[in-house]
Amino acid sequence: MRYDRNRREDVIHAPDGFLNTGTAVATAAISAGTLGVTLRQLRDVVAGRTIPLAGVTAAFVFAAQMFNFPVAAGTTGHLIGAALAAILLGPHLGAIVVAVVVMVQAVFFADGGLTALGYNILNMAIVPAYGGYTVFALMRRVFGSGKGSVIAATVVASWLSVVLSASAFAIEWLFGATAPVTFPQVFAAMVGVHMLIGVGEAVISSVAVGAVVSTRPDIVHGVSEVDRHMPEAGGRVTTRAVLVCGLLAALFLAAIVSQFALGDPDGLESVAETEGFIDSASQHAFADWAFADYATRGVANEAVSLAVAGIFGVLITLLVTWGIVLAVRDKPIRPTST
Repeated sequence: MRYDRNRREDVIHAPDGFLNTGTAVATAAISAGTLGVTLRQLRDVVAGRTIPLAGVTAAFVFAAQMFNFPVAAGTTGHLIGAALAAILLGPHLGAIVVAVVVMVQAVFFADGGLTALGYNILNMAIVPAYGGYTVFALMRRVFGSGKGSVIAATVVASWLSVVLSASAFAIEWLFGATAPVTFPQVFAAMVGVHMLIGVGEAVISSVAVGAVVSTRPDIVHGVSEVDRHMPEAGGRVTTRAVLVCGLLAALFLAAIVSQFALGDPDGLESVAETEGFIDSASQHAFADWAFADYATRGVANEAVSLAVAGIFGVLITLLVTWGIVLAVRDKPIRPTST
């Protein structure tokens, strides 16, 4: 069964079939290996207050990805959120958080193919989290200390993280092409449109980071690691208040703002249509599941259907992230033999 091009256009990740089997297997191995190493690294860095912040960040990224914004005639973009998560939580936990989002979307919402999970996680979680955070750290040295420098560094890192993500897919196409389209064509098209999408990423990420830095800079990984002398916003805003506001923002995005998502194809789909490899995609194995395509089966009203699916996605992403981080923190570390 082939990919249904008439399904909801806010389905935003690479479907099954965009890259060949060998590349799908290779990227799955790379992603699984990287996440395995990352989870081991987290044992030493996960603190008590990091756990709820990780869950809320995952919920926010999930919800924000439901909204497509215009970037060019007939093309939309959406948040990736990996640089944002890395700046708030650190690159290790940031990569895990966005990987959870990608997996939840693939399994529960038929958003992104199951065999494409390897390259979706690599391109949307691992590459932009680590690449984006590296750029952020370098930009902090360039821009100096203070809240303004954090926001400026976030703008550059978030924008470039999207370009890195697009470049990663193009490189994978070089080895795993499923249509007679050359690497230069795909690279130029992917990077070109995602340079525009990166502007939206930079705006959303800088607003989110700026809001947290203005209230509780001490819980932002990028601040605590690079600039420990930034004045705090006083004791008036508690960590719990920040987390509650973040969760409410995620629910608002998923239930309300998502209703205004544009129906035009996102960057990857637009490139696939323009360059002629959209027909390589296959229909998702879970296309008939309860929340597939972000629609709730059995709910006739489209707005309510989308809102229910969005709220479910926010909550399941929150819980899965908490579960993983708690399991990592509570897992005993075996002493090394000498």
